[in-house]
Amino acid sequence: MNSEPKNCIEVLLVEDNPADVLLMEEALHDTGCCNNRLHVVNDGEEAMAFLRRQGSYVAAPRPDLVMLDLNLPKKDGREVLKEIKEDPGLMHIPVIIISTSQSEEEILNSYRLHANCFISKPVDLNSFFTIIQAINGFWFSVASLPRPAWQD
Repeated sequence: MNSEPKNCIEVLLVEDNPADVLLMEEALHDTGCCNNRLHVVNDGEEAMAFLRRQGSYVAAPRPDLVMLDLNLPKKDGREVLKEIKEDPGLMHIPVIIISTSQSEEEILNSYRLHANCFISKPVDLNSFFTIIQAINGFWFSVASLPRPAWQD
């Protein structure tokens, strides 16, 4: 029997910067996302293994939401986004791009690859927490996330 709360949201954070991971964990906790489970992988290859439940991720939960950095080692975020959105078993998962880039070309390309949202990482701490609070307010409280019947 599953003991997780019904409203527990599985979030996959794909981020290679340990400082950004810690900041995200703290921000999610401080903005009231305590019922959500954050899973972290550090590169694009790990992200796809997690999503496809391969290797050491065979028992990984299916994420309800992916937060994806674009500049990753091994396989960059653009490739990961493209693979997610081309895979019939994964394409329903909303993907939020969180990047230091503010390039109009990067933003447009991300949406062309079917990103659900593009957020430029703010430089200062207060702005970062404001962004995470907005993500919490919309994606975790307002939006209905797809949860297929076959999902574990």
